Amino acid sequence: MRVLHAEWTKFRTVRGWTVGAVGAALASLLFLLVGTVSSNQHAGAAAALPVGSDGEAVNDSFSFVHRTLTGDGSLTVRITAFTGVLTDPGRGGPGRTSPGVTPWAKAGIIVKSGLRQGSSYVAVTTTGAHGVRMQHDYVHDRAGDLTGAATPGAPQWLRLVRAATTGTTRTTGTTGTAATTVTGYDSPDGVHWNAIGTASLPGGPLQAGLFVTSPAAIDPTGGGGSSPASATAAFDAPAVTGTWQPGGWTYTQVGVDAGSSGSPVPGAGDGSRPSADGGFTVTGAGDIAPVVGGPAGGPVFSVGTFLVGTFAGLIVIGVVAVQFGAAEFRRGLLGLTLAATPRRGRVLGAKALVVAAVAFVVGAGAAAVCLPLGQGRARAAHFAVLTVPVPEQVRAVLGTGLLLSATAVLGLALAVLLRRSATAITVLVAATVLPYLLAVGGLLPAGPAGWLLRLTPAAGFAVQQTLPRYDQVLSVYAPATGYFPLPPWGGLAVLALWAVGMLAVATAVLRRRDA
Repeated sequence: MRVLHAEWTKFRTVRGWTVGAVGAALASLLFLLVGTVSSNQHAGAAAALPVGSDGEAVNDSFSFVHRTLTGDGSLTVRITAFTGVLTDPGRGGPGRTSPGVTPWAKAGIIVKSGLRQGSSYVAVTTTGAHGVRMQHDYVHDRAGDLTGAATPGAPQWLRLVRAATTGTTRTTGTTGTAATTVTGYDSPDGVHWNAIGTASLPGGPLQAGLFVTSPAAIDPTGGGGSSPASATAAFDAPAVTGTWQPGGWTYTQVGVDAGSSGSPVPGAGDGSRPSADGGFTVTGAGDIAPVVGGPAGGPVFSVGTFLVGTFAGLIVIGVVAVQFGAAEFRRGLLGLTLAATPRRGRVLGAKALVVAAVAFVVGAGAAAVCLPLGQGRARAAHFAVLTVPVPEQVRAVLGTGLLLSATAVLGLALAVLLRRSATAITVLVAATVLPYLLAVGGLLPAGPAGWLLRLTPAAGFAVQQTLPRYDQVLSVYAPATGYFPLPPWGGLAVLALWAVGMLAVATAVLRRRDA
């Protein structure tokens, strides 16, 4: 403790080092303010995204032809065609369109607890390129038996069956309908049925019917960009059994626009057209899925956006750590320190603890301020903010502190090894900040960028990532769009290994080197 106190006293009594620590926090804040200074120019932009049943931000926009299912019952329909329209701005200008559907365009049947965006649902749907799927509550996805798309020559039959689950109500203690289960089926001929899965919904009346939606068309090999897309499906007359509210089918556009997932093709239309045989032709755009990053996320701010200034604070705290480590070499004072404490490893360990603690407080403190401040500024500028569970926000804040802490230890070790502040700072920035900027700035292809963020100390920035990734949502999952190749704690572990390894080497060298 005596050695640790001595090193802490050295740090806090040198004005330049304490000012530098404060400057690291201010640098992070400055980059946040610059990054959120613009306003969303889309007049209709929402300040909040719909929230799903598990608290995740979701897209919930689709064309819906529905009735009220008041009790047990089933809904069966045959889809005879599934087509779409894509914009093709690269050929003939922005008004150019071509036929086609996006891979995750959807047409099928859905049972939903209400028309409010974000409400629970169960759906069985054909897709543009992934066959029939059963999906529920936005994040759950399961493949059916049918792998192709619905065509006039190969139509697809879909079915949802609701069965109430009885239980004891929480309020009265009496037995009643506490929940309901919905089972999804698909069939190639309407005779032989495959059960895909079962999911639960709240009890009470449900909205059930036909739906169509289509996310924007995205090039998964690029770094960004999307183009509007719309989809159209032809449904035969739906067959129902069980307890339904009397009346006909009603059309509703759920969601005032296509959400963050894109927008419909201009002129493609939306809505439903009844056919003479009781069927419907439905056109729609949007998505029923969780919000992700990249082009599919649209103009959405995430936690990573508000922590973008971390690299600036990291540079400043790295400079402070290097100067703290190299000062006694430069001024010839290390001999005095070692005379008082001959165990060189203990001295270096105390220095490492001091700079690590200071850097952690600076990093975590700056992140704790930047997150709420950034969210408030983004919403004030009419940008949507991606909902992130509180534990993930806490992890990002504490992880930012650990990111700066490990980097400071790495800088200290480099200062002891190289003994020259300028050289050590250059190496530190080249090993941490430069790979990060090259990767997330889109200056490298996704492959090399991913390897940089696996092998270099810049992997530690992964601890700040909070963007979700789902196989059923097509986007560009790459460093340039906020996705790191390693999980949060895995990336931080790579940085920690670098810091601990270099500190061990520096300790060994210090023991063999003249003061």
